[in-house]
Amino acid sequence: MIEVTLPDGSKREFDSPVTVGDVAASIGAGLARAALAGKVNGKLVDLSHPITENSTVSIVTDKDPEGLEIIRHSTSHLMAQAVKELYPEAQITIGPVIENGFYYDFSLPKHLTNEDLPLIEKKMDEIVKRDLPIVREEMDRDEAVKYFNSIGEHYKAEIIGSIPAGETISLYRQGDYVDLCRGPHVPSTGRLKVHKLMKLAGAYWRGDSKNEMLQRIYGTAWAKKDDMAAYLHMLEEAEKRDHRRLGKELDLFHFQEEAPGLIFWHARGWALWQQVEQYMRRVYQDNDYQEVKAPQLLDRSLWEKSGHWSKYKENMFTTESENRYYALKPMNCPGHIQIFNSAVRSYRDLPIRYGEFGACHRNEPSGSLHGLMRVRGFTQDDGHIFCTEDQILSECTAYTKLVQKVYADYGFTDISYKIATRPEKRIGDDATWDKAEKALMDALDASGIKYDILPGEGAFYGPKIEYHLRDSLGRGWQCGTIQVDFQMPARLGAEYVTESNGRATPVMLHRAIVGSLERFIGMLLEHYAGQLPPWLAPVQVAVANITDDQADYAKEVVSMLKKAGLRAEADLRNGKITYKIRELSLQKLPYILVVGAKEKAEGKVAVRVRGGKDLGAMSVEDFIKLVQEDVATRRNVNEIE
Repeated sequence: MIEVTLPDGSKREFDSPVTVGDVAASIGAGLARAALAGKVNGKLVDLSHPITENSTVSIVTDKDPEGLEIIRHSTSHLMAQAVKELYPEAQITIGPVIENGFYYDFSLPKHLTNEDLPLIEKKMDEIVKRDLPIVREEMDRDEAVKYFNSIGEHYKAEIIGSIPAGETISLYRQGDYVDLCRGPHVPSTGRLKVHKLMKLAGAYWRGDSKNEMLQRIYGTAWAKKDDMAAYLHMLEEAEKRDHRRLGKELDLFHFQEEAPGLIFWHARGWALWQQVEQYMRRVYQDNDYQEVKAPQLLDRSLWEKSGHWSKYKENMFTTESENRYYALKPMNCPGHIQIFNSAVRSYRDLPIRYGEFGACHRNEPSGSLHGLMRVRGFTQDDGHIFCTEDQILSECTAYTKLVQKVYADYGFTDISYKIATRPEKRIGDDATWDKAEKALMDALDASGIKYDILPGEGAFYGPKIEYHLRDSLGRGWQCGTIQVDFQMPARLGAEYVTESNGRATPVMLHRAIVGSLERFIGMLLEHYAGQLPPWLAPVQVAVANITDDQADYAKEVVSMLKKAGLRAEADLRNGKITYKIRELSLQKLPYILVVGAKEKAEGKVAVRVRGGKDLGAMSVEDFIKLVQEDVATRRNVNEIE
């Protein structure tokens, strides 16, 4: 007798071994039809997985996050099968699930183009209609190597050959197509009806530029057509909001070949930058941070002591002068420790909080550069808190509250929290890492915040809390962090005088709220589709005259606005006012003021709000109060009734 315990605590008994699919069928025909896979004692398995002993079992459907991931993984195999049927000479390599979809890399003599994607999709649809059973098979490692070599899949054979000898290899077969995979998969290809191939790219085998350049096909897959339609619509909206496009349209910044991964900020873009920086500077001031500035170049020996040289040197720009080797700083922490070390510190001084708008440089691969989002030179709102172990909890808890306020001011209220734990490549012993990870978990628990664990994704010197924002399109952005570091202060000789007149090493908390200012500005532009609220807008107000007779009055109004601290420009071009309003509207300015003969005579301005709403005529003084209120409350103009 085999007893199966279901998620609700109920139990079912079976006289002999059963499969997960049998358990689903025993619960109901509807569940059996919806079932994609199962969990047995917490492990994801296929519906065909046998249950031979008492177990806890749950059925996975497309309503479960795991269900959607299984659909996408299975669809990557579906795509690979379609490619093989169309191009038998293709060799398949690696095809993982990624956010919102999947990809597969192929070695293929034919150079694929976008025109080939519909052909592959058509073949995928044909295979779906065949409703081929997807069957798990197992094979000895050496036998699997021989098998894949025999069918010309040498990349698969190489992957399997890297697995320890004696291991059992799992394969999945659908019709004539066989692929290496841990699984699980949906029971048949007929369950994979909702998919679309998105784009092509190149990728080196195993990420090494010395190897063959493979052809990568990206796709997306969903349980329901409506879900995919919503996703594709979001992508269309995201394309319209692309910060690179907005940067050009709004005259904010540009890039050019002579400075790859570096930004040329135009006047309006730098005005936006300044609003972000000055706001964050007030955050420093209001929360007892001392703003500091450390050098850009530091001797290699310091990076060796900190641990960066052994763990991160391939990402550092280096130079030489007078037989000394230097590195441009990729991060600010070692410099802040030098400032801490410049004087004797007492336990009474702690916590000491340093903040810096630190310019950092990282030698990112050229293929990974992406507008403001991934650059080689960037500035962080970087901060380091030197504290005792007893102060970690209160500092991390206070920091989380601060983060929530800052993000709300910028218009982000949907935040998720993740704790990234020790990576394989790290410094320090496990006991210290245990202490650091527990400190972060205790801080979020104390704040009543739910969080996820990201195993192995911490920094090499310590674990971190990641703060993930969700923007107006529902996209997630990893933004701020706080990291507990027991390692670097000790490596660089930081210490303080204890209450008993001894010496102790402080804990260092690395923290950034917006992170890279460049990336955060890119996020803001896409979140607001370029329609920034008045407190952030590079130009808050444009004043347009109807005829030349009002040109001097328009200049006078602009002067009054600037004296009140507003960012204003005059549009004195010859041309119809309707044309000028249309042109100014394309610049997504919060306010357009129109001045004609009547407004000049009455000393007023006609106020138009972004989006076309007409607030009518008002005095310049009343308009200034309106904008100042918008700035003070960080209200966007679309909220004006």
